[in-house]
Amino acid sequence: MACTLCLIRHGETSWNVERRLQGHLDVPLNEAGRRQACLSAAALAGQSFSALYCSDLGRAHETARWIAEALGLDPVPLESLRERHYGAFQGLTYDEARTRFPEDYARFAAREITTALPGGGESLAAFATRIRRALEALTQRHHGERILVVTHGGVLDIAHRMARPMHLDAPRDFEIPNAALNWIRGSGSGWQLLGWADRTHLAAALDELR
Repeated sequence: MACTLCLIRHGETSWNVERRLQGHLDVPLNEAGRRQACLSAAALAGQSFSALYCSDLGRAHETARWIAEALGLDPVPLESLRERHYGAFQGLTYDEARTRFPEDYARFAAREITTALPGGGESLAAFATRIRRALEALTQRHHGERILVVTHGGVLDIAHRMARPMHLDAPRDFEIPNAALNWIRGSGSGWQLLGWADRTHLAAALDELR
């Protein structure tokens, strides 16, 4: 029996606006992000979900709390749903990371799968494996049910590629806006993409990469 997942990227932060790599650093929602979380909660109100999971990082957990209140659920934070660890890139803008670490950044931009980021960062392959295992564990726990997962742009990138399917090293050709609704289905036979980047409930939302 399949499990249907509604995946939601956290609301906007000031670092999203600055195009600053957050990774495992904790950055709170800004005013726009809190408004987006509220609008996502309103868009989901009245729908039925068995559970709500979220990354344990503050920006995702705060977004999940708004949604949880509207649906009468308790958010369950999971470390396994965290954003990719960007190592020495964390806290830098994309332009700053390119300037300070030109060779490493070139490999990052080229989506080299097995290359770990400097300063203890995850490789794309290791990150994808972590996310795949986390989502598979949730589908096994919730056969035949619908669940919500509030997480990060990088996590949604992996989830989309799993459900499509699409190679990890292929350039991204889909959007990942803050607080949009994204639907996939998982079962023992594989993954299916149901709907992506629904932001009809939002006035505006930034893509994960612009």
